[in-house]
Amino acid sequence: METDKAVETVIVGNYVEMETEGKPKGIKNTLSKFLWHGGSVYDAWFSCASNQVAQVLLTLPYSFSQLGMLSGILLQLFYGLLGSWTAYLISILYVEYRTRKEREKVDFRNHVIQWFEVLDGLLGKHWRNVGLAFNCTFLLFGSVIQLIACASNIYYINDNLDKRTWTYIFGACCATTVFIPSFHNYRIWSFLGLLMTTYTAWYLTVASLLHGQVEGVKHSGPTKLVLYFTGATNILYTFGGHAVTVEIMHAMWKPQKFKAIYLLATLYVLTLTLPSAAAVYWAFGDMLLDHSNAFSLLPRSPPRDMAVILMLIHQFITFGFACTPLYFVWEKAIGMHECKSLCKRAAARLPVVIPIWFLAIIFPFFGPINSTVGSLLVSFTVYIIPALAHIFTYKSAAARENAVEQPPKFMGGWVGSYTINVFVVVWVLVVGFGFGGWASMVNFVHQIDTFGLFTKCYQCPPPPRPLNSTAPAPPPLQHPHFNHSSHPH
Repeated sequence: METDKAVETVIVGNYVEMETEGKPKGIKNTLSKFLWHGGSVYDAWFSCASNQVAQVLLTLPYSFSQLGMLSGILLQLFYGLLGSWTAYLISILYVEYRTRKEREKVDFRNHVIQWFEVLDGLLGKHWRNVGLAFNCTFLLFGSVIQLIACASNIYYINDNLDKRTWTYIFGACCATTVFIPSFHNYRIWSFLGLLMTTYTAWYLTVASLLHGQVEGVKHSGPTKLVLYFTGATNILYTFGGHAVTVEIMHAMWKPQKFKAIYLLATLYVLTLTLPSAAAVYWAFGDMLLDHSNAFSLLPRSPPRDMAVILMLIHQFITFGFACTPLYFVWEKAIGMHECKSLCKRAAARLPVVIPIWFLAIIFPFFGPINSTVGSLLVSFTVYIIPALAHIFTYKSAAARENAVEQPPKFMGGWVGSYTINVFVVVWVLVVGFGFGGWASMVNFVHQIDTFGLFTKCYQCPPPPRPLNSTAPAPPPLQHPHFNHSSHPH
């Protein structure tokens, strides 16, 4: 016991030492500290809450039209709890890994710990490789989604340019995130990002209620299994934003305080997502099947334009959140991670942005891509791998006895934790990856067949025909009811 206490003192001492050495000193750096250099519990909460909802806030009403009101609400609550549990597991594994390494006198002050390194240190290289592949692919497509969302949103303010051109422009803007060193430096951005999504969520709620139900509104969902599981995986994606949990924890001065932060962030996020999705679906019903972006149905007004602008800024922030772990992986691969020069590191990071930019131009399918990423990538990265990693890390009696963090007694201790983990793995594997993957891929392939790759303006209204034109009107677009008499997303 004396040894354990000594170790704890060393660990806490290291955290305090990092806090002391990491924070800016002197009166002249007060502003920098306030705006730029964050590592508190509050910074972590803002980062988790801000990162969890971005463009997905605009696609949840679309998911409700696929799921129906009751399933939409219940699945948000269910996946919110599930996501909070696996974020807790990731935090436990991070603390376990870091504790073991600091017992070996490893110094992390110039190194950002990432999820694949935690898996490597606790379970070996095969786990590391699997975790790295899933995490990087998820973050890559998460960044792609932000670019697609930027182009989709700005089009509702300025349609003089098509969405593909807007994607070029915002790709260049988002490339500037290479200059943000780490999650320590997202303090003001996380705070502003959450304010922006809060405004947008309540704008959607109030605007929909004031607009009232459209004439002849129908709420027929769920109607088909493909649509149902597509919507369900979009919600799974919504509460799977903790692919950056380890990086956020590492940016904290005292990471062992993370534990319940993600749950508290999720509870706040639910106060935004539930009212907004329910209100928009109540007002527009089945029309949302043709409009995966909620902005497209609300009439243009100064409050709506303000919401669009704020979401654009927030998507820039979220792009940085998703890309920063990729920047770290790339820096480590080329030996630039501990470089002191910000400009050299920024230049080294640029190759990461180029494939993201290119993929956003190839697959501009706002809405369907969320579900596809959710089912094929988030299901493993955020739910299955953390649950399995927790099971295998503590499978021996010695590992459980010497664990840095014991599972909470009110959850049933080790037996309760194992039971929940097995349930998470089975549920997400069958429902999220299995049924959700099938539905999302059918939907995604349908979008490619309908619109084609590199489509110039996905879901844009057709241009008006000249008054003297005798050409027949173009056929209506199709949404994936997957028969020739239906309409597309």
